[in-house]
Amino acid sequence: METGKKKIAWARQYMPVLASIRGEFQQNKPLKGIRIGMALHVEAKTACLVETLAAGGADVHITGCNPLSTQDDVARALDEVPGVHCYARRGVTAGEYYAAIDRVLDSHPQVVIDDGMDLIHRLHTVRRDLLPHVVGGCEETTTGVHRLRAMAREGKLAFPVIAVNDTPMKRHFDNVHGTGESAIAGIMLTTNMLVAGKVVVVAGYGFCGRGLARKLHGLGARVIVTEVDPRRALEAYMDGFSVMPMEEAAGAGEIFITATGNTSVIAEPHFARMKSGVVLANAGHFNVEIDIGWLEKNATAVTRRDGIDTYTVDGKDIHVLAEGRLVNLAVPKGMGHPIEVMDLSFSLQALCALHIARQGRTMNPGVHEVPPEIDETVAERKLASLGLSIDKLTELQKSYLSGWESGT
Repeated sequence: METGKKKIAWARQYMPVLASIRGEFQQNKPLKGIRIGMALHVEAKTACLVETLAAGGADVHITGCNPLSTQDDVARALDEVPGVHCYARRGVTAGEYYAAIDRVLDSHPQVVIDDGMDLIHRLHTVRRDLLPHVVGGCEETTTGVHRLRAMAREGKLAFPVIAVNDTPMKRHFDNVHGTGESAIAGIMLTTNMLVAGKVVVVAGYGFCGRGLARKLHGLGARVIVTEVDPRRALEAYMDGFSVMPMEEAAGAGEIFITATGNTSVIAEPHFARMKSGVVLANAGHFNVEIDIGWLEKNATAVTRRDGIDTYTVDGKDIHVLAEGRLVNLAVPKGMGHPIEVMDLSFSLQALCALHIARQGRTMNPGVHEVPPEIDETVAERKLASLGLSIDKLTELQKSYLSGWESGT
């Protein structure tokens, strides 16, 4: 537990935006009497968010959103914070994972904060009796937002959820820089391999994929991008990367990183084309992007070491990191996104949770955007913490931009 406290203290000093919000919450207690249920990656940065919500008066119940991403020392330290109840543990079975989510839901939360939508899905299936208690929620990641939008299209989403993932202050920093740096760090720390000169295949050129591709290129990798969206594929090509289907890329790549949020992105046809010694990693949310099930059934030998499972198929060794789960968190030394990036994302979460607590009953069920004023507030506070200032529009400029008659 002491090591967990030290990790939290280290993270706290590099999260100035969240610290400013925590100070205001501590003084005003805007969340007093609100029960918040959370399913997030339980590590030091998350602990700083939880401390902030508790400082605002909330009764917080939290568990993990991935069986391998919890840092147990942080979870134990978090459970000592007044107003916080932490049920997360690393390395749980599927049954234990959902039992912990049920413990969070047993608190009858009014606001939920999710990462991947497992908690919200549980509410809408197994625990529907609790839906009347829920004012609304927030979703942290791309995969969860995709699932929520599918629910909303079918009219199944029973309360409003803010898509924190989709706002500029999340996508352009957390997804691009956070995923880009932390996924590559997880691979390098686990394998001790050199990136420079390697052919690296990035599956998906969304915000996470483009962050990965750019940072890999900066390290000297030769990057191939695979895509299903013609516009994103063209963007990747114009950004200077090779673009081809996965079946073609499979024979050329040495390291593969998936970042699509979809299933079976790397599967049987691709394994057959791969060279011996390839490394496969997932930077998406769930462990479905790489078909681990096929490898488990068809490998003639499996060797397991810390963070690396080696499958021997047709005489070739295929190395899979972190059981196909999030490589930036699920490997033994995974630390997740850099602290300064999560300062922005968790500041958004704190302010959006407050917005839901205050306004949720007036919002229609469905997926909602982050209010622009929250996004701008986080950006302004981050600039201030960096000692940076920017220009402001003059009255003449405001008038010009709001008019339509004079173009010259």
